[in-house]
Amino acid sequence: MSGPLLVLDGASLWFRAYYALPESVTAPDGRPVNAVRGFTDMVAALVSRHRPSRLAVCLDLDWRPQFRVDAVPTYKAHRVAEESDGAYEEVPDTLTPQVDMIMAVLDAFGIATAGAEGLEADDVLGTLAARETSDPVVVVSGDRDLLQVVADDPVPVRVLYVGRGLAKAELLGPAEVSEKYGVPGHRAGPAYAELATLRGDASDGLPGVRGVGEKTASTLLNRFGSLDALRAAVLDPESDLAKGVRAKMTAAADYLDAALPVVRVVTDADVSMSKTDTIPTAPADPERLSALADELGIRSAVGRLEEALAALASS
Repeated sequence: MSGPLLVLDGASLWFRAYYALPESVTAPDGRPVNAVRGFTDMVAALVSRHRPSRLAVCLDLDWRPQFRVDAVPTYKAHRVAEESDGAYEEVPDTLTPQVDMIMAVLDAFGIATAGAEGLEADDVLGTLAARETSDPVVVVSGDRDLLQVVADDPVPVRVLYVGRGLAKAELLGPAEVSEKYGVPGHRAGPAYAELATLRGDASDGLPGVRGVGEKTASTLLNRFGSLDALRAAVLDPESDLAKGVRAKMTAAADYLDAALPVVRVVTDADVSMSKTDTIPTAPADPERLSALADELGIRSAVGRLEEALAALASS
């Protein structure tokens, strides 16, 4: 069986599944299972569409790594809720228990999960994509930050961006990222990270350079080729950089020093896998899977994923 390595941004997908289906989707005992059913159906659809030979669901073992908070204290600060014993990410009360259900379903199927201590799923995805040398890679996420991993060499790395839902998903490589965001095509992935740093990202608490939006950032990156070259021009009194841009960039020097390492995903993380990423064509534990399907009332969704996996065996 030949096919790409399919790596999924777990939390990104189950959050979208949770909000796509109503909480009235429940197990026989009344527990909401909308995220479980929706996530299982997403995996089935992705397997059918991309026919991977390898699959891993990537996890946030630390959704707000300390090194990023130390560099930019506002990083994801708006997503923090306070408890007596510290801060945690605000997650809907009825979603939290469903994550454990999803993990149980994945384990019964024999689908690998991947994580790295102290790091986000983005860093796991970035590392798995960067170290792949044999198979094409498809990264599935609703987080635009992952567009920085697109590449053509040594293997094609594409991002299936599902920010508007799976039905409207966009498969993006370097050429598409360059065209869509106006970044230099020969280094579209790294340039996208630089674009995001310049324009900022409210969803991650990154302010950006004041007065520099996406269009201005794109123009500057295309003119100078990279953020490093742009910053060198800012420091060069002989460069013909506009006075206003020079002032904005100078004022943002400390922010830029801190923010670029925050925006860039880690590509050399110590990733731990729950099991081999070879995709199963039949459930690893069919009895447990059947019991979970009945307990959670998701037999149809489980059946669709079983069919999608079984179809790979004939490819």
